[in-house]
Amino acid sequence: MPTVRVRYFAMLRDRRLPEGEEDFEAPEGWSVADIYTAMFPPGPEGALPIAYAVNQIYVRSNHVPLEDDEVAFIPPVGGG
Repeated sequence: MPTVRVRYFAMLRDRRLPEGEEDFEAPEGWSVADIYTAMFPPGPEGALPIAYAVNQIYVRSNHVPLEDDEVAFIPPVGGG
């Protein structure tokens, strides 16, 4: 099982840990979307649409990270 460093921001940090990062031991073959769903299960309103990055490069949801990769979950940002 590869261990990856997961970083998350804004409302995701509020839902999980104030540090905004932690190590996650992912089963072999898990994608970044699988890791996200395990860490942030969808609520009654569904899953939050987010972007995924691995080692600071945006990736698709089916990307499978490797040992020691940095995975980031980036929630939508608002403005006005």
